[in-house]
Amino acid sequence: MNLDEIRALDKTDPLADKRLEFDLPKDVVYLDGNSLGALPRAVKTHLSQVLCQQWGNDLIKSWNDHQWIDLPVKVGEKIAPIIGAASGQVICCDSTSVNLFKLLCSALTLNSDRNVVLSTEDNFPTDLYMVQGVSDLLGEDLCHLQLVDEKDIQQNLTESVAVLLLTQVNFRTGKSLDMAKLTQLAHDKGILVIWDLAHSAGALPVELDQCEADFAVGCGYKYLNGGPGAPAFLYVATRHQEFVKQPLSGWMGHTNPFAFDTHYQASSNINQFQCGTPSVIAMSALDVALDVWRNVDMLTIQTKSVALSQVFLRLMQQHQPLDDLTLCSPVDAKQRGSQLAFSHNDAYAICQALIEKGVIADFRAPNMIRFGFTPLYTSFEDVWRAINTLRDVVESKLYQAQRFKVAAKVT
Repeated sequence: MNLDEIRALDKTDPLADKRLEFDLPKDVVYLDGNSLGALPRAVKTHLSQVLCQQWGNDLIKSWNDHQWIDLPVKVGEKIAPIIGAASGQVICCDSTSVNLFKLLCSALTLNSDRNVVLSTEDNFPTDLYMVQGVSDLLGEDLCHLQLVDEKDIQQNLTESVAVLLLTQVNFRTGKSLDMAKLTQLAHDKGILVIWDLAHSAGALPVELDQCEADFAVGCGYKYLNGGPGAPAFLYVATRHQEFVKQPLSGWMGHTNPFAFDTHYQASSNINQFQCGTPSVIAMSALDVALDVWRNVDMLTIQTKSVALSQVFLRLMQQHQPLDDLTLCSPVDAKQRGSQLAFSHNDAYAICQALIEKGVIADFRAPNMIRFGFTPLYTSFEDVWRAINTLRDVVESKLYQAQRFKVAAKVT
């Protein structure tokens, strides 16, 4: 492929105008939206208004006058169509880890005659840590973590399993699991399923309702572009909401928080999964960031995502020095999320050299470099520039410079 062909792809890109809604730095190719989404332009204006007018001038009146109190529900409703959920099943609050704790305890209570939480060895560590924490809290008799290889999930779905905890898209390799198939197989054995959507929400079509999912969690700062540390979200299928009891019974989950009743009475709907006071500034940023998804079809997102990754792979094949990078993601685009991962003994140093040259990717231990494709603002020319920079870094062995081998606190 040549540059003219690449630019022709950008000219026919149905999402090209969406790039204009983001405040992207000049002369930087950003391929790390799978870790932190770029800044939507509207967020800067809105946050200024929240700070100066709503907080600065209207003060506490803003809980009513600007509907601060309704932000968790409002933002959840904006996220719902992105993950294939009908109204009333998604709420925005807390962090992914905290929400996962709530859902784990809820699911274990619903399936109280079983104690195994089945997950994968390569699941994102915080998911596994939260199960270990619940196990420490409740005891192994009530919560026992069992880890298996991704390829062995199906054969380990037994009557002893209470909860199947899976991340739809593997954070390292980008491999995507079949949500519909695994959820159905789990349900056939009486198992409840929690899906972690951290690397799939906003990156590919997710059909929670269609797959009859039970629970799901996800974060707001990757493909949803809500900003660093943005509030997370959780999903609870309507059929479970009457029967679940989440353990963090904070006042915002009460059926009437401002009655200040001494005794806790949980809300009967998704609101019960709130806990403390919402973080208004952070949630306001995510609220406006989600407006870029108006009139965006998730199949269009997936089509462009596949095209970007396929162009990336095709261009890599044109440069022999890049043969030392080994693809760790599935070759079949239908089996991966919106990223490509490659292994290399010097993956960290290569990543740091790329960043110095204006191409931002990221590193995941022990030896992987990840390139994320965010279809709302990644262009095909971005991919062209990234590959040419990667070739220069590898061919010149620039990455061997000592400054690229010093590990930063955040990798």
